[in-house]
Amino acid sequence: MASATDQYAKQYVKFENERTRPVRDLLAAVPPGDVRVAVDIGCGPGNSTEALAARLPGAAVSGIDSSADMIAAARTRLPHLRFDLTDISKWDAAGPYDLILANAVLQWVPHHERLFPSLVKKLAPGGNLAVQMPDNLDEPAHRLLREIAADGPWASKLKGVERTMRYGADWYYPLLKPLCARVDVWRTVYYHPLAGGADAVVEWFKGSALRPFLAELDDGERAGFLVRYRDEIARAYPALEDGTVLLPFPRLFMVATR
Repeated sequence: MASATDQYAKQYVKFENERTRPVRDLLAAVPPGDVRVAVDIGCGPGNSTEALAARLPGAAVSGIDSSADMIAAARTRLPHLRFDLTDISKWDAAGPYDLILANAVLQWVPHHERLFPSLVKKLAPGGNLAVQMPDNLDEPAHRLLREIAADGPWASKLKGVERTMRYGADWYYPLLKPLCARVDVWRTVYYHPLAGGADAVVEWFKGSALRPFLAELDDGERAGFLVRYRDEIARAYPALEDGTVLLPFPRLFMVATR
Protein backbone atom coordinates (compact mmCIF):
# COMPACT_ATOMS: atom_id res chain seq x y z
CA MET A 1 0.00 0.00 0.00
CA ALA A 2 1.31 3.46 -0.88
CA SER A 3 2.23 5.71 2.02
CA ALA A 4 0.98 9.26 2.52
CA THR A 5 4.26 10.63 1.20
CA ASP A 6 4.65 8.51 -1.93
CA GLN A 7 2.62 10.89 -4.07
CA TYR A 8 3.97 14.12 -2.58
CA ALA A 9 5.30 15.39 -5.91
CA LYS A 10 1.96 14.80 -7.66
CA GLN A 11 0.11 16.51 -4.82
CA TYR A 12 2.46 19.50 -4.88
CA VAL A 13 2.03 20.20 -8.60
CA LYS A 14 -1.77 20.22 -8.41
CA PHE A 15 -1.34 23.95 -7.81
CA GLU A 16 1.81 24.40 -9.85
CA ASN A 17 0.96 27.79 -11.36
CA GLU A 18 0.24 29.28 -7.95
CA ARG A 19 3.34 27.71 -6.37
CA THR A 20 5.64 28.77 -9.20
CA ARG A 21 4.62 32.42 -9.37
CA PRO A 22 6.61 33.41 -6.24
CA VAL A 23 9.83 31.89 -7.61
CA ARG A 24 9.42 33.86 -10.83
CA ASP A 25 8.95 37.02 -8.77
CA LEU A 26 12.04 36.13 -6.73
CA LEU A 27 14.21 35.49 -9.77
CA ALA A 28 13.06 38.77 -11.32
CA ALA A 29 14.56 40.58 -8.30
CA VAL A 30 18.02 38.99 -8.64
CA PRO A 31 20.49 41.64 -9.88
CA PRO A 32 21.68 41.08 -13.45
CA GLY A 33 25.11 39.51 -13.79
CA ASP A 34 27.14 36.74 -15.33
CA VAL A 35 25.79 33.50 -13.89
CA ARG A 36 27.69 30.42 -14.93
CA VAL A 37 26.84 28.01 -12.11
CA ALA A 38 23.49 27.94 -10.33
CA VAL A 39 21.82 25.47 -7.98
CA ASP A 40 18.24 25.05 -6.79
CA ILE A 41 18.33 23.71 -3.22
CA GLY A 42 15.05 22.07 -2.26
CA CYS A 43 14.15 21.80 -5.94
CA GLY A 44 10.95 19.81 -5.37
CA PRO A 45 9.48 18.36 -8.56
CA GLY A 46 11.56 20.72 -10.70
CA ASN A 47 9.12 23.56 -11.30
CA SER A 48 11.43 26.09 -9.63
CA THR A 49 14.48 24.61 -11.38
CA GLU A 50 12.71 24.96 -14.69
CA ALA A 51 12.10 28.65 -13.98
CA LEU A 52 15.75 29.03 -12.95
CA ALA A 53 17.05 27.35 -16.12
CA ALA A 54 14.74 29.46 -18.29
CA ARG A 55 16.12 32.62 -16.69
CA LEU A 56 19.74 31.44 -17.20
CA PRO A 57 19.92 29.63 -20.54
CA GLY A 58 23.73 29.59 -20.62
CA ALA A 59 24.35 28.48 -17.03
CA ALA A 60 25.10 25.07 -15.57
CA VAL A 61 21.97 24.50 -13.47
CA SER A 62 21.44 21.67 -10.97
CA GLY A 63 19.09 20.81 -8.12
CA ILE A 64 19.02 19.00 -4.79
CA ASP A 65 16.19 17.76 -2.58
CA SER A 66 15.82 15.43 0.39
CA SER A 67 12.75 13.67 -1.05
CA ALA A 68 13.37 10.74 -3.41
CA ASP A 69 9.87 11.23 -4.82
CA MET A 70 10.61 14.85 -5.65
CA ILE A 71 14.00 14.06 -7.20
CA ALA A 72 12.42 11.37 -9.39
CA ALA A 73 9.80 13.86 -10.58
CA ALA A 74 12.44 16.52 -11.27
CA ARG A 75 14.61 14.10 -13.26
CA THR A 76 11.61 13.08 -15.35
CA ARG A 77 10.66 16.68 -15.96
CA LEU A 78 14.17 17.96 -16.76
CA PRO A 79 16.25 14.94 -17.85
CA HIS A 80 19.04 17.15 -19.20
CA LEU A 81 19.80 18.62 -15.75
CA ARG A 82 21.50 17.05 -12.74
CA PHE A 83 19.48 16.37 -9.59
CA ASP A 84 20.91 14.86 -6.41
CA LEU A 85 19.19 13.41 -3.36
CA THR A 86 20.67 15.54 -0.57
CA ASP A 87 19.64 16.98 2.79
CA ILE A 88 20.26 20.74 2.75
CA SER A 89 21.45 20.68 6.36
CA LYS A 90 24.18 18.22 5.33
CA TRP A 91 24.95 19.68 1.90
CA ASP A 92 28.74 19.98 1.72
CA ALA A 93 29.32 21.23 -1.83
CA ALA A 94 31.88 24.02 -1.64
CA GLY A 95 30.86 25.90 -4.75
CA PRO A 96 31.48 28.58 -5.69
CA TYR A 97 28.01 29.27 -7.06
CA ASP A 98 26.93 32.40 -8.85
CA LEU A 99 23.33 31.84 -7.74
CA ILE A 100 21.82 29.68 -5.00
CA LEU A 101 18.04 29.48 -5.20
CA ALA A 102 16.00 28.28 -2.21
CA ASN A 103 12.30 28.45 -2.97
CA ALA A 104 9.83 27.48 -0.22
CA VAL A 105 12.22 25.06 1.49
CA LEU A 106 14.40 26.68 4.15
CA GLN A 107 11.45 26.98 6.55
CA TRP A 108 11.90 23.21 7.01
CA VAL A 109 15.64 23.45 7.78
CA PRO A 110 16.74 24.36 11.34
CA HIS A 111 19.46 26.65 12.69
CA HIS A 112 19.18 29.57 10.28
CA GLU A 113 21.79 31.46 12.29
CA ARG A 114 24.32 28.95 10.92
CA LEU A 115 22.61 27.88 7.71
CA PHE A 116 22.36 31.27 6.01
CA PRO A 117 26.00 32.29 6.58
CA SER A 118 27.11 28.86 5.34
CA LEU A 119 25.11 29.35 2.13
CA VAL A 120 26.62 32.80 1.59
CA LYS A 121 30.10 31.27 1.90
CA LYS A 122 29.30 29.00 -1.04
CA LEU A 123 28.73 32.04 -3.30
CA ALA A 124 31.30 33.42 -5.69
CA PRO A 125 32.11 37.14 -5.22
CA GLY A 126 29.09 39.01 -6.55
CA GLY A 127 26.97 35.85 -6.37
CA ASN A 128 23.43 35.86 -5.02
CA LEU A 129 21.46 33.85 -2.48
CA ALA A 130 17.78 34.07 -3.45
CA VAL A 131 15.31 32.81 -0.84
CA GLN A 132 11.53 32.63 -0.59
CA MET A 133 9.76 31.14 2.42
CA PRO A 134 6.10 30.94 3.43
CA ASP A 135 5.38 33.36 6.25
CA ASN A 136 1.95 32.06 7.16
CA LEU A 137 2.21 30.47 10.61
CA ASP A 138 -0.29 33.02 11.95
CA GLU A 139 -2.83 32.26 9.22
CA PRO A 140 -5.99 30.28 10.14
CA ALA A 141 -4.87 27.25 8.12
CA HIS A 142 -1.81 26.79 10.35
CA ARG A 143 -3.49 27.79 13.59
CA LEU A 144 -6.22 25.20 13.00
CA LEU A 145 -3.60 22.61 12.14
CA ARG A 146 -1.92 23.13 15.51
CA GLU A 147 -5.20 23.07 17.40
CA ILE A 148 -6.50 19.89 15.77
CA ALA A 149 -3.15 18.14 16.18
CA ALA A 150 -3.20 18.88 19.91
CA ASP A 151 -6.85 17.94 20.42
CA GLY A 152 -7.57 14.39 19.34
CA PRO A 153 -6.61 10.74 19.69
CA TRP A 154 -3.48 11.47 17.64
CA ALA A 155 -2.15 14.17 20.00
CA SER A 156 0.75 12.11 21.35
CA LYS A 157 1.85 11.11 17.84
CA LEU A 158 1.78 14.68 16.58
CA LYS A 159 3.43 16.44 19.49
CA GLY A 160 6.35 18.47 18.17
CA VAL A 161 5.51 17.96 14.49
CA GLU A 162 4.33 21.51 13.83
CA ARG A 163 6.91 23.85 12.36
CA THR A 164 7.18 26.78 14.78
CA MET A 165 10.46 28.41 13.75
CA ARG A 166 9.84 31.84 12.34
CA TYR A 167 11.98 34.93 11.85
CA GLY A 168 11.17 38.21 10.18
CA ALA A 169 13.02 40.65 7.95
CA ASP A 170 14.43 42.42 11.01
CA TRP A 171 16.20 39.18 11.97
CA TYR A 172 17.53 38.12 8.56
CA TYR A 173 18.78 41.54 7.47
CA PRO A 174 21.29 42.05 10.32
CA LEU A 175 22.36 38.41 10.01
CA LEU A 176 23.19 38.76 6.31
CA LYS A 177 24.30 42.39 5.98
CA PRO A 178 27.79 41.98 7.53
CA LEU A 179 28.44 39.11 5.10
CA CYS A 180 27.05 40.69 1.95
CA ALA A 181 27.45 43.75 -0.24
CA ARG A 182 23.68 44.05 -0.66
CA VAL A 183 20.63 42.58 1.09
CA ASP A 184 17.08 43.04 -0.20
CA VAL A 185 14.21 41.71 1.95
CA TRP A 186 10.48 42.02 1.33
CA ARG A 187 7.15 40.39 2.14
CA THR A 188 4.27 39.75 -0.24
CA VAL A 189 0.77 38.41 0.41
CA TYR A 190 -0.59 36.39 -2.51
CA TYR A 191 -4.33 35.79 -2.80
CA HIS A 192 -4.83 32.49 -4.57
CA PRO A 193 -8.34 31.84 -5.97
CA LEU A 194 -8.97 28.12 -5.45
CA ALA A 195 -11.98 26.56 -7.15
CA GLY A 196 -13.63 23.92 -5.00
CA GLY A 197 -14.09 25.63 -1.66
CA ALA A 198 -12.69 24.10 1.53
CA ASP A 199 -11.73 20.88 -0.23
CA ALA A 200 -9.37 22.84 -2.49
CA VAL A 201 -7.72 24.51 0.51
CA VAL A 202 -7.16 21.10 2.10
CA GLU A 203 -5.71 19.78 -1.16
CA TRP A 204 -3.34 22.74 -1.25
CA PHE A 205 -1.98 22.08 2.24
CA LYS A 206 -1.78 18.32 1.67
CA GLY A 207 1.10 19.24 -0.63
CA SER A 208 2.92 21.21 2.07
CA ALA A 209 1.98 21.94 5.70
CA LEU A 210 -0.21 18.86 6.21
CA ARG A 211 2.40 16.48 4.90
CA PRO A 212 4.45 15.87 8.10
CA PHE A 213 1.27 15.44 10.15
CA LEU A 214 -0.34 12.91 7.83
CA ALA A 215 2.91 10.97 7.58
CA GLU A 216 2.70 10.15 11.32
CA LEU A 217 -0.86 8.79 11.21
CA ASP A 218 -2.35 5.48 10.15
CA ASP A 219 -5.11 5.38 7.54
CA GLY A 220 -7.99 5.69 10.01
CA GLU A 221 -6.39 8.54 11.95
CA ARG A 222 -5.49 10.30 8.73
CA ALA A 223 -9.09 10.20 7.51
CA GLY A 224 -10.40 11.51 10.83
CA PHE A 225 -7.84 14.27 10.98
CA LEU A 226 -8.68 15.43 7.45
CA VAL A 227 -12.43 15.49 8.13
CA ARG A 228 -11.93 17.71 11.17
CA TYR A 229 -9.47 19.94 9.35
CA ARG A 230 -11.76 20.29 6.33
CA ASP A 231 -14.74 21.28 8.51
CA GLU A 232 -12.71 23.94 10.34
CA ILE A 233 -11.25 25.23 7.08
CA ALA A 234 -14.76 25.65 5.65
CA ARG A 235 -15.60 27.94 8.56
CA ALA A 236 -12.34 29.88 8.43
CA TYR A 237 -12.31 30.36 4.64
CA PRO A 238 -15.91 30.84 3.46
CA ALA A 239 -16.39 30.34 -0.25
CA LEU A 240 -17.51 33.10 -2.59
CA GLU A 241 -20.77 32.81 -4.51
CA ASP A 242 -19.13 30.82 -7.31
CA GLY A 243 -17.58 28.35 -4.87
CA THR A 244 -14.09 29.84 -5.06
CA VAL A 245 -12.00 30.38 -1.94
CA LEU A 246 -9.56 33.29 -1.94
CA LEU A 247 -6.60 31.91 0.02
CA PRO A 248 -4.28 34.58 1.49
CA PHE A 249 -0.67 33.36 1.51
CA PRO A 250 2.08 35.62 2.92
CA ARG A 251 5.65 34.94 1.78
CA LEU A 252 9.02 36.38 2.83
CA PHE A 253 11.65 37.04 0.15
CA MET A 254 15.32 37.95 0.30
CA VAL A 255 18.16 38.37 -2.19
CA ALA A 256 21.62 38.60 -0.63
CA THR A 257 24.57 39.54 -2.85
CA ARG A 258 28.02 38.57 -1.65
